[in-house]
Amino acid sequence: MWDMKSPPQLAVTVAITRRADPSRAAEMAAWVRAGASLAEAFPGFLGTGWVRPELGSTEWHMLYRFADAGALHGWEESPERQWWLSSAEGFVEHTRVEKRTGIEGWFDPPRELPADEGLPEAPKPPSRWKQAVTIWLGFFPVSLLSGWLLAPHLVDLNLVLRTLISTLVLTPIMTYLVLPRVTRALQPWLKR
Repeated sequence: MWDMKSPPQLAVTVAITRRADPSRAAEMAAWVRAGASLAEAFPGFLGTGWVRPELGSTEWHMLYRFADAGALHGWEESPERQWWLSSAEGFVEHTRVEKRTGIEGWFDPPRELPADEGLPEAPKPPSRWKQAVTIWLGFFPVSLLSGWLLAPHLVDLNLVLRTLISTLVLTPIMTYLVLPRVTRALQPWLKR
C-alpha cells in the first residue's frame, strides 16, 4: 500500500557545464567517456550524455541521471568519481551545476556556481502539493480565457485538432508568461 507520509522517490537529473581548451578536445572526450563508464556501474544510474555547442567550443554540456537522490549521492561521494574528477585537474574547469527532479525548474531560477567552491545542493523545491496549487492558479484563468476567446473559433474542428491548437497556444503562454509571474508572486508561501 502507498505510504502517504513518505513522498515517492524521484529521479534526479544533473546538468553540468564544463570548459576545456579546444586543443584538448580528444582528451576531454576520453575523460567524459571514462566518467560515463564509471557511473554506469553505480546502482540507480539511468544514463548520461554530453554535447558541445559547436566544433571548437570551449564549453561541454553534460547530463547524467540517477533513479533517486540516494543513488546520486552514492555516485557523487564515491572514490571513483573523486579520482575521475581529479584526473581532469589542469585542463577542465567546472562552471555550472544544476540538479532537477521534475517540474520544480519552474519554481527556482538556474544558478551559476563558482568552480572553486564545493557543489552545494540546489535549494529544496516546494512540496509537490504547493507546486500543483501554483500551476493550477496559473492554469485556471488561462484555460478560462482560452475557452472564452479561442474555443469559439475552433468549434468546427475535431477534438484532436482543437486540443492540438489550444495546447500549442497555451503552453508557451503558461511557461513564459503566467508561471514565472505566479511563482514570483507566491515565493514567500512556496519557500515556507
